[in-house]
Amino acid sequence: MTGMTKRILFLSKGESSASTRYRAMQYFPLLQRAGFDVAHAAVSGGIFNYLYALRSAAAADIVVILRKTFPAPMLWLLRWLSSRLVYDFDDAVFCNSDGSPSATRMRRFTAMAGTCDHILAGNGFLAGTAARFNPAVTVIPTSVDTSQYAAESPKPDDSIDLVWIGSRSTRKYLLEVLPALRLASVRLPRLRLKVIADFDLPEAGLPTLAVPWTSATEASELASAHIGIAPMRDDDWSRGKCALKVLQYMASGLPVISSNVGANAEVVDDGVTGYLVNSDESWCERIVELAADTSLCSRLGDEGRKRVLADYSVDPVFSRMRPVFDALS
Repeated sequence: MTGMTKRILFLSKGESSASTRYRAMQYFPLLQRAGFDVAHAAVSGGIFNYLYALRSAAAADIVVILRKTFPAPMLWLLRWLSSRLVYDFDDAVFCNSDGSPSATRMRRFTAMAGTCDHILAGNGFLAGTAARFNPAVTVIPTSVDTSQYAAESPKPDDSIDLVWIGSRSTRKYLLEVLPALRLASVRLPRLRLKVIADFDLPEAGLPTLAVPWTSATEASELASAHIGIAPMRDDDWSRGKCALKVLQYMASGLPVISSNVGANAEVVDDGVTGYLVNSDESWCERIVELAADTSLCSRLGDEGRKRVLADYSVDPVFSRMRPVFDALS
């Protein structure tokens, strides 16, 4: 990139959104060092925010819309005001959250994809869907700042902690694996489920530890567990997920057990960084196996962190993102 500083504006639901934090704001320092002027505006919360976003879009060289789709008039205005328009998404926004088709969501996604100059997709499944409407698609996996997950915390001796991190919106996946966890707890009386989220799980049927999520304690709470778990459904909504919790576990040096689905199956190297499972019985067997072998846990955890450092940390993922912005400048 040469000449004057180029301005990139990111538009999203808000700064607290996970997509905003992980797919935009953590790259701001790198974008600035690369010579870009970066800003963010929320497109939610009332007409004045929308008007501010439109005015900001007119002053930017590149406008990146994060995850949101818009009604036709708003999309038309953004296209008309923006020199270059990019769509970045890390969820299957074209279907319902239960994986079923949605004509309304697909129509809005189709309009968004076809209108933009370039699309940044969080995984191959999302990229393939977007490519039906626009050939200018680049896969940019979700990344984590590994320096934020380097904390070492002592692990409890009186329990074997399975950790799950998420939110109320993804609680359904955790509920579906509870029969397997109960089965494992029969064989492992010291087994405990640690839930880092915005809810408790008193109906779990095994000992639990509910930890409210905060950015300040996230890393230490993950590191103090023994095994990270990532149950997932096999549907289009789940295939659109970008394996964030798996990356967080691996960055924290934890062995991972995950459903053999979607991006999770791409990130977890079965038998090397963790295990991919397909049934309650295999969930139970892998939990029991890891609980009995601390050296195996350490080896898988170390390999997982190496994998994240090489392929899913901020710097290597930014090296895939920057050429897109350079080409659009």
